[in-house]
Amino acid sequence: MKTTASRSRTMPSNEDVLTQVRSLLESPEDDLSAGLVKEILIGMLKLHEAHLEPLDLKIVNRAIKELRHAFRVFRDYHHRKKVSIFGSARTASDDPNYHIAFEFCRRVVEEGFMVITGGADGIMRAAQEGAGRENSFGVNIMLPFEQGPNNTIADDPKLVTFKYFFTRKLIFQKEANAIALFPGGFGTHDEGFEILTLAQTGKSDPQPILCLQAAGCDYWDDWYRFITRQMLDRRLISSEDLGLFKITSSVEEAIEEIRVFYRRFHSTRYVGRQMAMRLQSPISAEQVAAIHDQFADLLLEGTFELRGALPEELDEPDLKDLPRLVFASNRRSAARLRQLIDHVNRL
Repeated sequence: MKTTASRSRTMPSNEDVLTQVRSLLESPEDDLSAGLVKEILIGMLKLHEAHLEPLDLKIVNRAIKELRHAFRVFRDYHHRKKVSIFGSARTASDDPNYHIAFEFCRRVVEEGFMVITGGADGIMRAAQEGAGRENSFGVNIMLPFEQGPNNTIADDPKLVTFKYFFTRKLIFQKEANAIALFPGGFGTHDEGFEILTLAQTGKSDPQPILCLQAAGCDYWDDWYRFITRQMLDRRLISSEDLGLFKITSSVEEAIEEIRVFYRRFHSTRYVGRQMAMRLQSPISAEQVAAIHDQFADLLLEGTFELRGALPEELDEPDLKDLPRLVFASNRRSAARLRQLIDHVNRL
């Protein structure tokens, strides 16, 4: 009885639900957000029709709640670029890798970025101490041990706690404009390989991926030897894929990698088969012609075109005035796309 009474106090009444549904259904047909919510609502009703097990419904319910809350927390900071930080929760404060994580995050904040960490101890605490509370997000995970929030981010409204790794990793990737990996255990490799897989397959936006280690540490060097000997030599990856990430022991070199990546490049968006590469400054017609000669293998058809925003992009008014390099992408090689971005930044 206590559980039933508790639920009746927190759940909206049927009339409240119907009122919200009527308001949604009366939304203008050109309201994209309302249309998407209608689709979600229809999907939820189909879950009921499918007569799923309660555990399955609990997973869906919890995942939606976690994502809704996280999206709301990050929404007010969409104008700030962010770097997602990965590394061990067990790294001691006197470890040189702790110090390089602290210094990297201190410097990246000076470049105008915020940082996102798992919010726990070790590398995550170092990163948030370096960035400061006001420039930090924590995306914590509920575990039986070693994953409580560190003092810098504890009780901050920018701390989000997840039950599921998959919703947490989605936020790490979706909100990031760059990735920094420090030495860590299974979790760091899980996250790092997923980041690289998404980059390799073009399922994530192009961004710098950095593997940082303190001077004298060979953590990522040994990892690289494994990658080349066991993956590249067996042709399980291509040589171009090695350009998706950078290994360094220099904070300044890592900062420069991020700075150069966003020197001219801003972002990309697919509209059907067309990729619109948004640029922060224009390039010349001659440079576009040279791009065609060097990167024609990226084309599905046609050529590269320098133009303004595509009509479908006008739902992002803050970006409508940026020049675009637009082309029909064959979407075969994200590594080659990264080479194109590097080329455009060097022009």
